[in-house]
Amino acid sequence: MTTTGTVLRLRLARPEDMPALSALMNAAISELLTPFLPPEGVKASFEIMGLDSQLIADGTYFVVEDGEAIAGCGGWSRRATLFGGDHSVGRDAAMLDPSRDAARVRAMYTHPAHTRKGVGRMVLDACERAAAAEGFSSVEMAATLGGVPLYRACDYHDIEPFTATTSTGYEVPLIRMGKALPAVAR
Repeated sequence: MTTTGTVLRLRLARPEDMPALSALMNAAISELLTPFLPPEGVKASFEIMGLDSQLIADGTYFVVEDGEAIAGCGGWSRRATLFGGDHSVGRDAAMLDPSRDAARVRAMYTHPAHTRKGVGRMVLDACERAAAAEGFSSVEMAATLGGVPLYRACDYHDIEPFTATTSTGYEVPLIRMGKALPAVAR
């Protein structure tokens, strides 16, 4: 994909990307959630969001590069966990059944300097294609309020709003969203 003179490149994330991905995620949470949450909500979000190294190990996490910079990242999962990073409580590594479960779209982040360039759409498209290729007929995610406009524009529908309560008692608002995937010819 080309954006004003640059070419965005999609690739699978590698373990050596983890420090750069963590920095990108921190910048995205710090800056992109401020229009939607008060300062204490942004701070609380770090407890429930972040890098999930299992996605990288599973080969389901993508990086979008804009030149030499990582512009964004995100992935999908065959595992039950809906959201959260390595440090988050309540993770569930159980494998999903494509015949009855929805794959998970997970850990979508765009660097604040790279918003509105098609990074998120590029990652979503890759996730949806990969999940469909493995037999999943739908995907679900836990969307932050900052991500909801993109996901709705990409034909995701609201399933239910909910909150993730942090150790400080702050309730971070999220929306469970979903989308049916087109059948893949086999």
